[in-house]
Order: sequence, then C-alpha cells, then structure tokens
Amino acid sequence: MDDFTIDEQSGVSIWMQIRNRMIYQIVSGRYRPGEKMPTVREMAVAFGVNYNTVSKVYQSLERDGYIKTQRGKGTFAVGMPEGEDDPQGSAVHLADDFIQHCAVLGLSSDEILALVRDRLK
Repeated sequence: MDDFTIDEQSGVSIWMQIRNRMIYQIVSGRYRPGEKMPTVREMAVAFGVNYNTVSKVYQSLERDGYIKTQRGKGTFAVGMPEGEDDPQGSAVHLADDFIQHCAVLGLSSDEILALVRDRLK
C-alpha cells in the first residue's frame, strides 16, 4: 500500500481517504487494468482499519467503474472509468466528492477553501 498513511486529524473520513488514494493509484497506473487488487482483508490489515470500511471503499470503486469483482477470482483494476479520458478528469471527480462530503458535514464554501489551503501547506 506504498507510503500512504491515514490522517486521523483530517476532516476527511477514513473511508474517503482510502477511496481517494485507491482512485489515484488506479488512474496513475500503479494498478494496471486487469491487475489483481489486494483483498479487502489485506487492505484492512495494511491500513489498520475495520474490514467494513475497506469493503465500503471497494463497493464504491466498483460502482464508479474503477474496479471489477469476479466471484471466486478476486477484484481487478479496470482503469479509467468509461467516459474518463485523463487523470485530470478523475481529479475533478475527487474534488466533487470532497466538496459534496464537506457540504454534508455543514462546511461553507469559504470553510472548504480554507481547509484545502491549510492542507496544501
């Protein structure tokens, strides 16, 4: 799981941090289309999180077209979801997800911008 660590102090939920990292790894080519992904259990152990948290991430990634599960064989990277033609487009989706989650938490646009600026430091 490379050098990724979960930031417990972040305003971003653990499952969203893992999801965003997995999307980045898939669209950047770390996991090539057709390559087998780590199991949910392996990911949970690697990140030290609950199995259900990683399961939620995998369900989300499959729903969005980044991975595909084959019963009895495992989960495989699909690559860029259909309709996506570059990593920049994927970054836009990540930003949209982030903004949506912040809005659910009750953050204003100004608070979201301040959070991003603070994290970029």
